[in-house]
Amino acid sequence: MTGQDYPQEADIVIVGCGPVGAMLANLLGMQGITTLVLDREAAIYNLPRAIQFDDEVMRLLQTAGLAEEMAPLVRVVPGMRFVDDTGRLLLDWSRPVECGRQGWSESYRFHQPELEQVLRDGLSRFPGVSLRLRSSVFAIDQEPDAAVVRCEDLTTGRLHRCRARYVVGCDGAGSLVRRLIGENMDDLGFNERWLVVDVLLKRPRPDLGDHSVQHCSKQRPATYVRGIGERRRWEITVLPGDDEARIVQPGFVRELLSRWVSPEEIDIERSALYTFRSAVATKWRSGRLLIAGDAAHLTPPFLGQGMCAGMRDVGNLAWKLGRVLRGLNDDSLLDTYQSERAPHVREYIELAVRLGGLINTKAMADAVPRSVLDGAEVAQMRSIKPRLGPGIANGWNGHSGEIAPQPLLYGGQRLDDAVGYRYAAVMEPSFAAQLPRETWVRLEARDATIVTGDGEIGAWLRDAGAPAVLVRPDRYVLGAAHSNQELAALAALI
Repeated sequence: MTGQDYPQEADIVIVGCGPVGAMLANLLGMQGITTLVLDREAAIYNLPRAIQFDDEVMRLLQTAGLAEEMAPLVRVVPGMRFVDDTGRLLLDWSRPVECGRQGWSESYRFHQPELEQVLRDGLSRFPGVSLRLRSSVFAIDQEPDAAVVRCEDLTTGRLHRCRARYVVGCDGAGSLVRRLIGENMDDLGFNERWLVVDVLLKRPRPDLGDHSVQHCSKQRPATYVRGIGERRRWEITVLPGDDEARIVQPGFVRELLSRWVSPEEIDIERSALYTFRSAVATKWRSGRLLIAGDAAHLTPPFLGQGMCAGMRDVGNLAWKLGRVLRGLNDDSLLDTYQSERAPHVREYIELAVRLGGLINTKAMADAVPRSVLDGAEVAQMRSIKPRLGPGIANGWNGHSGEIAPQPLLYGGQRLDDAVGYRYAAVMEPSFAAQLPRETWVRLEARDATIVTGDGEIGAWLRDAGAPAVLVRPDRYVLGAAHSNQELAALAALI
C-alpha cells in the first residue's frame, strides 16, 4: 500500500490520512472509487489526541465494515459531570451504557493510534485505494475536467502529480486545501489556551471514576477524562500570568495534577499547549476542491465532538461523491454537503462554547438556569442530535434531516447490515404490498434497498407517524411518506 510509485490518475485525492481522511478513503473504497490518499507523516502519531467518539461514529465504522475490529479497543462511557470549586454537582450529563436507538452505546473512549490503525488496515481491502506517506502536497490546479495535485515525496525528493475528479482536504486546521478555496473561517468567539496532559497510572485509581468531570472553577478550570486502560487525561486552563514555557515542564505539570494524583503515581505521556477555538469555514467547496474535519470547522473539546464532526462530514460526503462519479446524480448534489453539514456542526460548536462559559465561570448563566447556580437544583443534560441543514429534501416533511434509528430485523440482523451502503426504503408490509410497480422499479434502479417488517421496524414507523421512511446511505432520513404519491415523490429525489 505504500511505495514510491504514485498513481497518475484517480477519481478522488484525499489530502491527509488522519481519522477523517482514512474513514473517507474506506467509504470511497467500498464503492469501488479509485482513491489516492497523501499524508506528509511517515507513520501514525503514537500519542493520544482525540479520545472520545459517539454512537454515530461507531455506526459509521459499522458501515465501513470495521466495527468488529474496533469494538474490543473501546470503553463505554457513562457520562460527564460538571462540578464547582466545592465539588457541588451543577450539571449531570449521564448517558446509558446499553445500546440505544443507533444500535450502539452513546459514548466511547478510545486510543487514537489504535483507531487510525484499524482504519488504515481497512484500506488494504480495496485495490483501488492507494496510501502514500511522506507525501507533501504543495499545489493543486483546477482544470475544466480535473484537479491536478502536485506533491513531493519527502523520502526521495521526487515530485509527482495526479489528476483527479475531486480533491478533499482532510488536512487539519492549517488546511492547504481550504486556503486554495480562498475563504476565511467564521470565528464563533471562543479562543483560550489550555494545557493538555496525558498520563499513565502506575497503580489503579478507581476513585477517579469513569465519568468525565468538568471542574467549573474560578481559580483554574480543568477537565478530567478517563481513557483506555490506565490512560487518564487532564485539560487545564492556562491563566494570564502563566509562563507557557514553564507550564509544560514535568515538575510544574505534576504540581498541577497533585490535586488528583501524587507525582509518584503517574508517568506523563504527553503535555502540550493548545488554543481551543470555535470556527466554521465560510466555504467548504470550490469546484473540484472540498474540505472536511478540522479543515472545515474547529470546536472546543467540552462536548467531545471534534473528531465526531469530521467523521459526520465524510459520512455525508462519501456517498454523494460516489453517486456523482457513477452518474446517478449530477455535480450539484455536492452543493448540499455544506448546506447540510455546516448548520449541523455549528449547533454542536455553539453548545460547546456555552459549556466552556460554564467551565471557565465567565458565562455560567448561558449554560444552566440561575436556580442551578444558586444551589436549588442540579441541571440535567441530554445528548443532542441536530437535524441536517437544508439539502436534498429540504422542507419535504417533519422527519427530513433526522438521524434514523437502527432497529433489529427478524433474526437479529441490524438494519444497516441488511441495507449496505445505499438508500433504504423502510416500509410496513401492508404498505409495501400495495406499492405501484413503477415506484418499486424506481427505487431499485436508483440503488435503494427495500426493507419491510414489523417488530422494531414497526415501532419506529409508528413513532414516525408514517408507514414508509426513505433513509439515505449516511443513515439520515430523506423523508417519510403516508401515501404512494408521497413515496413516489421522495423516490424521484434520489
